[in-house]
Amino acid sequence: MVAMKDAVELSVTDATKRGVAGLVADAEGGADLVVTRRRQPVAAVVGVRRLAELEEAAADLRDLALVLARSVTDTGRHTSLDEVIAAFGHTRESLAEIEDDE
Repeated sequence: MVAMKDAVELSVTDATKRGVAGLVADAEGGADLVVTRRRQPVAAVVGVRRLAELEEAAADLRDLALVLARSVTDTGRHTSLDEVIAAFGHTRESLAEIEDDE
């Protein structure tokens, strides 16, 4: 079973009997539906609010993974903007003299 809390599992045959309107009504009402074929999950029907929650959770997990990766690899050394500019062979003054390509 797919890890969807309180999801209603139904076969493709049962989903077909319910019809698109029935599935949409259930999802709109907050039900998470998992459609199975030969007892294996093949599709999920969720409401737009639930989809937004899932997308937000995925974004939060990506952010958390980035924070954890940075905290593990942080050496404590920080690079100043002037060091970066110098690494490219410039100074703040030399950059200020470059004309914009408008």
